[in-house]
Amino acid sequence: MVKEIKSVVEIPDDIKNMKFEEALSALEDIVRSLESGEVSLEQSIEIYTRGTQLKAHCEEKLKDATARIEKITKSSDGTLTSTPLDDGS
Repeated sequence: MVKEIKSVVEIPDDIKNMKFEEALSALEDIVRSLESGEVSLEQSIEIYTRGTQLKAHCEEKLKDATARIEKITKSSDGTLTSTPLDDGS
C-alpha cells in the first residue's frame, strides 16, 4: 500500500482573497513565464513558489465547490440527496 504524502502550502492573504478565475489566470501567467526560459533562476524559484500557492488555492476552491454541489444535488423525486459528482470511473 502506497501512502500519499501531502505537503502543507502556506497561502498568503492576497491569494486567499482571489476568486478561482483570478488565481487560475495568475497560475497560467506563471507557467508561461517559466516555460519561456526568460527569467533568472532566482525569479524562477520565487514564481514557482507562488505557483504552488496558487495551485493549492485553486484545488481548495474546486474541492469546496464540489462539496457544495454534492449537497444540493436533487434526486429524481425532487428530494435533496448527497450524491458525488464523480464516482471515480
